[in-house]
Amino acid sequence: MNQSESNRMPVIGQEEEVIDIKDIVLRILRIWPYIVLSVIMALGIAYMILRYSVPEYQVSSKFFIKEKENPFNLFESAGLNMGGSGEMELGNQMIILKSRPIANATLDRLNFDVEYIKEGRFIKSEIYQNTPIAVEVDWSHPQLTNGDLLIKWEDRKSFTVTYLGESYLQIFPDNESRNKLENPNSPTATFLFNQWVELPMNRFKIGLTSVEESGEIIIRLRDRSGLINHYTGENLQVAAIDKQSTILKLTITTQTPQKGRDYLNTLQEVYLENELQEKNTMATNTIDFIDAQLVVLSDSLMFIENRLESFRSNNSIYDLSSEGTAIFEQLKALETDLAKEKFKREYYRQLTQYLEREDYNQIVVPSGLGIEDPILNTLIQNLLELQAEKSMHASKLTEISPPLREVNRQIKDMNLSILELLQNVDNNAQLLIQDLQQRIDKITSTFSGLPQTEQNLLRIQREFTLNEGLYTYLMERRAESAITKASNTPSNKIIETALINPNPISPKTALTYLIALILGLGLPIGLNLVRTFFSNKIKDGKELERKADLNLISTIGQNEDADNLVVLKKHRSGITEAFRSLRANMNFILPKEKNSVILITSSISGEGKTFCSINLASVYALSNKKTLLIGCDMRKPKIFEDFGISNNEGLSTYLSHNQEDVNQVIQKTAYENLDVIVSGPIPPNPAELLITERFAELLEQMKGRYDMVILDTPPVGLVSETLDLIRLADISLFVLRYNYSEKQFIDHINNLKKQTILKEAYILFNGVDKDAQHYGYGTGYGYGYGYGYGYYAEDQVEKSFFKKWFSRR
Repeated sequence: MNQSESNRMPVIGQEEEVIDIKDIVLRILRIWPYIVLSVIMALGIAYMILRYSVPEYQVSSKFFIKEKENPFNLFESAGLNMGGSGEMELGNQMIILKSRPIANATLDRLNFDVEYIKEGRFIKSEIYQNTPIAVEVDWSHPQLTNGDLLIKWEDRKSFTVTYLGESYLQIFPDNESRNKLENPNSPTATFLFNQWVELPMNRFKIGLTSVEESGEIIIRLRDRSGLINHYTGENLQVAAIDKQSTILKLTITTQTPQKGRDYLNTLQEVYLENELQEKNTMATNTIDFIDAQLVVLSDSLMFIENRLESFRSNNSIYDLSSEGTAIFEQLKALETDLAKEKFKREYYRQLTQYLEREDYNQIVVPSGLGIEDPILNTLIQNLLELQAEKSMHASKLTEISPPLREVNRQIKDMNLSILELLQNVDNNAQLLIQDLQQRIDKITSTFSGLPQTEQNLLRIQREFTLNEGLYTYLMERRAESAITKASNTPSNKIIETALINPNPISPKTALTYLIALILGLGLPIGLNLVRTFFSNKIKDGKELERKADLNLISTIGQNEDADNLVVLKKHRSGITEAFRSLRANMNFILPKEKNSVILITSSISGEGKTFCSINLASVYALSNKKTLLIGCDMRKPKIFEDFGISNNEGLSTYLSHNQEDVNQVIQKTAYENLDVIVSGPIPPNPAELLITERFAELLEQMKGRYDMVILDTPPVGLVSETLDLIRLADISLFVLRYNYSEKQFIDHINNLKKQTILKEAYILFNGVDKDAQHYGYGTGYGYGYGYGYGYYAEDQVEKSFFKKWFSRR
């Protein structure tokens, strides 16, 4: 094992990428000013968002839906699910609550057609109820809606109207025609309060309710269709509170919570009234049907009653004989039954007409008229329920939608079944009527045995008694229906009126600031980590040591001065101490018994090899070592400029035999123990000159005269002669520059190592900036000087107020 290998610590899994948490933390700490600035900006943006956003609130109420009686409840209680009719019914009621007819009926009771808007410093907000003006809109006139109108007054008599919006929706009284109007012209005239404002595209009246003499407010007319869309859309949510309950929670999201509260309360009231109205529909239809019959019957009854009284008066007969009374009682019972059957046939006839016309709104349930036919009653009840379900679906769906088509099919089937049943019951009623008529006719034939006057009285008495009985029967049914109607109450009820959540749901202050904080922290950190991950520049001494097959011998800080003679002119600087550390490390490597040749090169130009060569030579000279610095880069000579010496003669003139005396090319510098052989004039063949025996002899001769010979050679990645010079040096230093050298240069150096071209070679990490050294990026595993900038007097600079303030913390 050679000395180089002995100084290199073994690394297990050296080729694997290692995630160093400490390194990541240090990288983050390095950009803390940007993180602080990013967080401040993010929180500022969050504040502006919150300041300029109109808050939205949630208003909620609770509504109870009574579950209908289900004949399968017995099976469901036993654990047998018979189709989930309860869930379906609850879902239907949820759809009804969000249906357009219910919303339209609710809006009819609320003055939501006009919005009053106050323009604040940052945002516009709606004023509800306590408005400085009251607007009455003539909806029978075309109106411009969904745009802002500025109403401004200077006194309590008149005002002006200005169209502020760029786009308006023009609606017409038929509520079907709509036009989009862009940038309408504002009227120039003034208008009087409490008088109609007649405009080509608007007609409304404004009353002043404010006590102020002057003011202004923005109004916005809303079309009914748009309002219904708003209150049946995503803003209104209807959901069951629990799967096992039929209590619904109605929630509306609005920027005006008082308005949302009024809408929910009115919506529930309208729903209950509609339910009650639907319950009363059958009773109302029954009463209307009976009233129509009573109108005709009352006239007939009055006429017959007058006729009866006149007959008795004219014929002086008031009572029937015992035989006539017996016949009358028999006929009375039969004719009463006959009248009822005829009444039923009249009902069947009208019901058939309704079904054929599909006019289900006028249908009367048979039981309301005393027609006790359980099958017919059940079918009519089911038909009315299907019609109600159809109305519910029609408010949300089109005719071709599957649910509506299915309901229509069921209604059609039910209609046919009822018509078929009506045909049968009508035939039965007809047979019964014929039988009753035959029996009546048979009894009537016995009249011939009575006196003629008594026969006539009996006929009139029969007709009067028949109409009176039918009249009494219908009046009883009407009273029953009226009682039923008066006693009906809604099955559902309001559990909890609308309540306003005082905390806005949007924007959420805490969440907005939290997101801003996360973004403020995450963006600079993320960008820095991504930039580091995708960067092909070498920025980390630890990473450099992991990937390179050569040891990192030292790190050199960034030179912020234009002068390269840092060691000679700034003895107490951090860079000077870094070169002292480099010299100390090399003392452990170089043999102590003989003078040494040190070759310094790099992969490309600009990595600081000349800077390192000059200062390494300088640090040896300061330690009383006779040092010679040779500029071997004859393509780009630089050393002479730094020392202020001539470049007329140098290495090129000596190697090309233009100067035979080596002493003539060695130049003294202004510093003790430090001599220089500059590159000299640029020759046409620098590569051939460096690989001649004359250069090797020169090095041997100089090693006899100087303790240290430093070679500043061309970049090894650009020219080939440097590889030939490596064999002449005792130690080679490859300079890599922080944030300048590319990571692929490490692979090039490793290849040279594998080809055994390099004997004693090390890496010198140059140009590490102050922040990187402060946070430990460039120091490697102990090879740097380690104190950081600021430790040395000549590195201290005046801090800005910003840095002072943060450093105290």
